[in-house]
Formats: sequence, structure tokens, C-alpha cells
Amino acid sequence: MGKFEELDERMASLCKALAHPARVRILSFLIERRECISGDLAEHIPLAASTISEHLRILKSVGLVQGTVDGPRRCYCVDGEVLKEWQDLVCDLQAPSNRNLSC
Repeated sequence: MGKFEELDERMASLCKALAHPARVRILSFLIERRECISGDLAEHIPLAASTISEHLRILKSVGLVQGTVDGPRRCYCVDGEVLKEWQDLVCDLQAPSNRNLSC
């Protein structure tokens, strides 16, 4: 697989992870807070804790969200580098012949 095919695959996996409104809402909430969120996100987002957990698992699987669980303590935050990577890939869609062109 060539470089551009790898970039296309990465873009598709990030977009798939963001293809649900609840995941977009979770990511937006974490971005807005600009810090790691300790505790249960269900206190801030009107979804069942199990639903949030599944959406976080998907966001974590592509690297958009980092999270640690230490017994009952949880901490989640956005990985700024992966978010920037996604933004760059979106920009590349505007000028596919000039990949890595800044928006």
C-alpha cells in the first residue's frame, strides 16, 4: 500500500469513528473542556454510562481520545496530535494533488 492509500485508510478510519452524533458530542465536550476529564462523563452528557463507554472505546481505538482507568477512577482527554492529523487530512481533500497543503 502506498503513502496516499495509507492516508486515505487513516482518513476513513477517523471519519468512521466520528460517524455517530454521540461520538461527535463526546469529542466536542472534551475539546471544550481543554483538560482531562476525571470521573463519569455520563454526569455531563445525557447518555447511559455504558453507551458512553462504548463510544469512548471507538474514539480511543483510532487515537482521538486518550483514557486511563485506574480502578474506579477514569480520566479522558483529546489527543491534540491526532485531532490535528484529522484536520490535515480534511484539508488534503480540498487539494488532493497537493497533499499536505495547509488550509
